[in-house]
Amino acid sequence: MTEVLQLLISGSIQGMIYALIAFGYNLTFSTSKTINFSLGQIVMLGGVVGYILYVNMQSGQHSGIPFIVPLIAVLLMGMLSGALVHKSAVEPSLKFKSEYTWILATLAMGIIMKNGVEQLWSTGDYKMLSPLGDDILRFGGIGVYAQEILIVIVSLGIVCGVEIFKRRTIYGKAIQAVSEDKATASLMGIPEKFVITVSFMMSACIAAIAGLLVAPLTFVSASMGTVLGIKAYSVSIIGGLESGFGPLVGGLILGISEAFTARYISTGYKEMPGFIFLIIVILFKPNGLFGKKIIKKV
Repeated sequence: MTEVLQLLISGSIQGMIYALIAFGYNLTFSTSKTINFSLGQIVMLGGVVGYILYVNMQSGQHSGIPFIVPLIAVLLMGMLSGALVHKSAVEPSLKFKSEYTWILATLAMGIIMKNGVEQLWSTGDYKMLSPLGDDILRFGGIGVYAQEILIVIVSLGIVCGVEIFKRRTIYGKAIQAVSEDKATASLMGIPEKFVITVSFMMSACIAAIAGLLVAPLTFVSASMGTVLGIKAYSVSIIGGLESGFGPLVGGLILGISEAFTARYISTGYKEMPGFIFLIIVILFKPNGLFGKKIIKKV
């Protein structure tokens, strides 16, 4: 029983990381109907920037800089990268009403970010220290890192905070208005382009924070965001691209299935059940478990 609980908790924590990144995908899709496919690389940038400021690369020990400094730097980097991706890769495609060029453009931005980090920083893997320590906390027979508890708290806080922001504030309602109907929102005086830019900045900030959170639990490298980005996109599809809390459910499904498969079958097959479930969802509920049915006007 203890082992099952341990797997449930470990899988749920991993699922929360996927859900947090997936929430970033949903933010941009809700306003622009586009996906920022460079989001996985922005996760990586969050981890790398946090590592550079918080850890001495030569000794592998704490650099002496308070954790609030890398946190602020990661937030700023997220805002800038989100605005850059929107202005340089997505907005030109939307201007010419191209439905597909933004896919290649955002993928290209991700490749540029990865290659830039490899050339300017390193191609190696590095262990980042957790600001909360690396000791395992024991609750009965279940072990969990303090960093993992932080991930759950921050993930739930961000998802709930953004949903409250969208539903209770004038700026959040502007985002929802653009999401529902861009033309009507513009007629009401809502600056559509600005709202879309803000959604890209918020999405990238969330991804960068996810990178900073997950960095102490894995190795920091130029490729650390690639798989995370792909799995988070799967979580978005499972939960529904226009659903606020759908990514949480999708993340839990993927994370828990991976934990049980790795323990009772093989680590080599741990992704298989989650992706089989993804295919089933696409076949029977193409808008995701909690997604809205999209009706195109002709």
